[in-house]
Amino acid sequence: MKSLSAKEAKYGFGRLIDLARAAPVAILKHGRPVVVVMAIEEFERLKAANCPTDQQEVPTQSIEKT
Repeated sequence: MKSLSAKEAKYGFGRLIDLARAAPVAILKHGRPVVVVMAIEEFERLKAANCPTDQQEVPTQSIEKT
């Protein structure tokens, strides 16, 4: 799995999206993995594999700066 520092992910968000569409990407903070970014298709596949009876859509929220 590829990994990026939080700083690299922040300043190269477009690159992060491109990488995550191909394979999950670990985001590191102080050298330790803290989150994984993945394509929505991969998330849906994993969700369906873990909860075959619950096929609800993933709720999405928009985060706005104020």
